[in-house]
Amino acid sequence: MDDVLAGYRPPSQLVLDKEIDHVDEHCRRFIELSPFAVLSTADAEGWPEVSPRGGDPGFVKVLDPHRLALPDRQGNNRIDSLRNVVANPRAAVLFFVPGFEETLKVFGTTELLPADGLGVDLTEFGKAPRSVLVLTVQRAYLQCAKAVMRSGLWDPSSRVPRDAWAPFGQVIKDHCRLATPLPDDATIRADLAQEL
Repeated sequence: MDDVLAGYRPPSQLVLDKEIDHVDEHCRRFIELSPFAVLSTADAEGWPEVSPRGGDPGFVKVLDPHRLALPDRQGNNRIDSLRNVVANPRAAVLFFVPGFEETLKVFGTTELLPADGLGVDLTEFGKAPRSVLVLTVQRAYLQCAKAVMRSGLWDPSSRVPRDAWAPFGQVIKDHCRLATPLPDDATIRADLAQEL
C-alpha cells in the first residue's frame, strides 16, 4: 500500500493552510445557503455510516464559531447515525449548495440532545425535530470543485431521466422479496411528503 500512496504528490501549502479549527464567516454563509448535507459517523468498531440530511437552506444552525446544531427529522427510524454518535462521538458533515461546485467539510465531536435541549427554535415544515445533534467543530475546510465539476452534478444536461431506473416501489419489492407490489412512485412520494 505504501507504494500506491507514494504515487501521490504532497499537498500544497495552500491546501494544508485552508483547514481551520472553527466556522468562520465564509463557512457560516455556506452553511446558511446549504439545503443538503451528508452526515458521516462510525460505530464503536469503526464501521462507517453516511446519512443524507436536508431542509430549507440553513437547516443546520451555526450556534457559534465552534458549534453546529443538526436537527434530526422524521426518517426511517433506523437511527444508525444517532446510535453511532452515542458509541463514538466523532462525526463529519459535508455541505452542498445547489449550483456551487465547492463543498464544505466540517469535522468534530458530537452530543445528542432532546429536541428542546438548546433553547433554539428548530421548527421546520411546521414540526420540531425529534432530537438535535450538536457538533463541536475541530476542523473545517472548503473542498475544491474538481469532484463536482467532473460529475456535472449541477449541469441540467446531466440530469438522468427518472425512467432510467426501475420505479422505487419495484426496487423495494425486489430488495425485500415482497410477494405483493408496493404503491406506485407518485403515491410513495405523496406519503413521504406528509412526513416532512
